[in-house]
Amino acid sequence: MTAEIISGKEVAKAIRAELAVEVAKLKEEHGVVPGLATVLVGENPASVSYVTAKNKASKELGMNSFQHTLPAETTEEDLLKLVDELNKNDDVNGILVQLPLPKHIDENKVLCAIDPDKDVDGFHPVNVGRLVIGEEIFPPCTPAGIQELIIRSNTPTSGAEVVVVGRSNIVGKPISIMMVQKKEGANATVTVCHTRTRDMAEHTKRADILIVAAGVPKAVTADMVKPGATVIDVGVNRVGEKPSKKDPNRMVALLEGDVDYEPVKEVAGKITPVPGGVGPMTITMLMRNTYRAAKLRV
Repeated sequence: MTAEIISGKEVAKAIRAELAVEVAKLKEEHGVVPGLATVLVGENPASVSYVTAKNKASKELGMNSFQHTLPAETTEEDLLKLVDELNKNDDVNGILVQLPLPKHIDENKVLCAIDPDKDVDGFHPVNVGRLVIGEEIFPPCTPAGIQELIIRSNTPTSGAEVVVVGRSNIVGKPISIMMVQKKEGANATVTVCHTRTRDMAEHTKRADILIVAAGVPKAVTADMVKPGATVIDVGVNRVGEKPSKKDPNRMVALLEGDVDYEPVKEVAGKITPVPGGVGPMTITMLMRNTYRAAKLRV
């Protein structure tokens, strides 16, 4: 039996519709318009694309967008000065410094300089601490998106066996913490697998919910998946090029996830595609965190 496809595009669309209503309500009742400031240092093509998408999403939801594009040779001191100015700007509720930064800038130092109450990426140590004790204000965006996909696909989580493949600070660790919390959409028993796990399949085969963020194409195969499991594929790996559907003369990236999709979807109960699964959720969760930051002011 082929798995049910969990469409990140459709879930993100639904959440944005709900969010647009809340943003309009905040403006009408309190005169507050959420504002997101994005900071881009250099002209990394992927970073430019991400920031453009974030600014577009802000405007579509009725939020204010403040874009700061700095040359690649910008000093760490000047970047920190800009962050300090944004911290003090009451029109800015959320600050996002696009990573990666040029090598001469200490990323950790910059992220830690952001006011925790404006850290809509959820990477500041204060917000990581809030996440650990179950009092998060701004959960990291990709893990928050994963949890929403699980909840909105009506996948039971209470008492479920969750296996996370990958232990990154951006995805693996935070989603494992979120799924073990004593709250709705969590209450699971969580196992984290990584590069030193001895027999990964032994763990993945007992997962009711399998979250794969390994960074390796097709790392999880069909024989590693429990029949009927919900499989969330976080991986986005560029493995080549293919002709565009809209313009056959133009080549676009050929992407694969961390899950061997075609065989696994014949075993799993539910599965996210790549692209179109977790990806669309990340920016949506960033918008939700920015709204929450604005609401804190009220």
